[in-house]
Amino acid sequence: MTTTPTSTKTPTEVTPTEPKRYEVEKTDADWQAQLDPMQFRVARHAATERPFSGKYWDHWSAGQYNCVGCGTPLFEADTKFDAGCGWPSYSKSINSEVIERVEDRAHGMVRVEVRCNKCGSHLGHVFNDGPLPTGERFCINSAAIDFKSL
Repeated sequence: MTTTPTSTKTPTEVTPTEPKRYEVEKTDADWQAQLDPMQFRVARHAATERPFSGKYWDHWSAGQYNCVGCGTPLFEADTKFDAGCGWPSYSKSINSEVIERVEDRAHGMVRVEVRCNKCGSHLGHVFNDGPLPTGERFCINSAAIDFKSL
């Protein structure tokens, strides 16, 4: 009978990775002073506003939508479409560098959370059921964005 030698090595411990550092970082107190209570819950604690309740779900003016936390331009108004979900929906971001995509396993689902890549503000989620040519639907909380007309 052949035996396999047992390893005497201890398994390598996994060190938690450092959280991402953003260009714009503030304390919770600073964010609370800047944002209203709903903006703070959504942008800084990943809450979700109720569908059909945000100020931009049915807003169709020309312009751009910027991050409520740092002002980074995120979405052009001409990429907005009515997805029927009750949240502002966009087919693409201004460019791929402004959005951070993070796996979200909350609530028993696997989704892709989207955050502002400059300040880490939670924006919403992106789904693969949008219109062509991207096929993506950025489902964004109104409380996470500000509109600027052009």
